[in-house]
Amino acid sequence: MTKPNEQPLEPLAPKEAIAIYEQDRESEVSEATLQSHGYRLHNFVRWCDKNEIENLNEIGGRDIQRFKKWRSEQVNIVTLKSQMDTLRVFLRFCESIDGVRDGVADSVRSPSLERVNVRDKDIVRENKASAILAYHDKYHYASVEHTLFRFLWETGCRMGAAHSVDLDDLHLRAEYVELNHRPETGTTLKNRDGGERAVALSTRTCNIIRDYIDEHRYDVEDDYGRRPLFTSKQGRLTKNIIRTYIYRVTRTCVYNGGNCPHDREQDDCEAMRRMYASKCPSSSAPHSIRRGAITHYLNTDTPGEVVSDRMNVSKDVIDEHYDSRTEYEKMDLRRSYLDNL
Repeated sequence: MTKPNEQPLEPLAPKEAIAIYEQDRESEVSEATLQSHGYRLHNFVRWCDKNEIENLNEIGGRDIQRFKKWRSEQVNIVTLKSQMDTLRVFLRFCESIDGVRDGVADSVRSPSLERVNVRDKDIVRENKASAILAYHDKYHYASVEHTLFRFLWETGCRMGAAHSVDLDDLHLRAEYVELNHRPETGTTLKNRDGGERAVALSTRTCNIIRDYIDEHRYDVEDDYGRRPLFTSKQGRLTKNIIRTYIYRVTRTCVYNGGNCPHDREQDDCEAMRRMYASKCPSSSAPHSIRRGAITHYLNTDTPGEVVSDRMNVSKDVIDEHYDSRTEYEKMDLRRSYLDNL
């Protein structure tokens, strides 16, 4: 019921609301950020469909709480917080266009991360990366999953950068790759033209990429006639598929001989199903590899300026969001400097 002096609501379907929201935000945020918001809000649309909610006028605080509970059963607390934060921003926008009752956005409660070391939870550390690579070196050498993980770990690049690479961007004899922003043909870098750079590759990584191209890459073009590095039968791997591959290879039981640290039986574990790997508590998203790679470079005494340029991220952002070294690791690094004086 409309309160006195309250603007009457206009019917607004969930999918329509997201389309309007994305159109409004596209000039304010990067394409990568907009895509992330779309991915998170897609789950809200799924929940609305599941519960036969066709008009956001009907949404209230209890519905938001039910959605939060439903989503919390599928993802970890860090992912849940990001999804609820995005939902709050989205619903506040819907309030502004008379699609949702005033105050609904304020009912969105994100989980607290005060007791969670976010950077430690959401990171692929060097020992895990080494174990994953050793397993694939032995059992799935130069597969798309092996090559993709190796590329992300060594370059420390964002998922969007890996998605954008074409065969023509590779210079395997000179051992480097060019990362280019090409929005007009469907691939983008988060920092747009400012993210374009050349990134050195090791001989080992170049050999794996070369063998992947020769043995396992589907020889296809994308919709723009470009030849992507990472492909499926249909063309360039989508970001969702890249994300799925990384969730799969980072499940602990995959690379440690089948031993589950969560006491689950593989035959009964939902996370062993093809598209449900993200439900494994040990699985990691692509950005966790980037965070781990940056921390690894810092731990090996790589100068901050080099890490900043290679990863296309400022030193301040590295310090605040990416540097996951413990105080003891930092102490040991300082000690190595002092020992050499």
